[in-house]
Amino acid sequence: MTTNSQATPSFAVHIPDVELETEPLDPAQIVSGEPVVTGKVLWESADGKQLRGIWQITPGVVTDTEANELFVVVSGRATIEVEGGDVIEVGPGDAAVLREGDRTTWTVHETLRKAYHISL
Repeated sequence: MTTNSQATPSFAVHIPDVELETEPLDPAQIVSGEPVVTGKVLWESADGKQLRGIWQITPGVVTDTEANELFVVVSGRATIEVEGGDVIEVGPGDAAVLREGDRTTWTVHETLRKAYHISL
């Protein structure tokens, strides 16, 4: 048996306690309010096409173009409107899937923190 010293070990984090870093938000994405985005990548595949992490946004309204993403909301609430599609209400304990290319408008009612897996 061979071992790969480059492999990421298994781990656990307590999501509410993870310290996040400020992530720039393009002013063109802000529809209303003064939302602030923070996050932390916890794992990235060697080819950079898979990301797992924690992301947070304060109240406001923003637009985005999505990647393939599965996320679980830990705290907060938001309404996500998918252009030409559904309106998704998310809150603590909800899991959601967004498709690559979805154009969305996020109305963040309460600071939202989520754990995510993105496929690029």
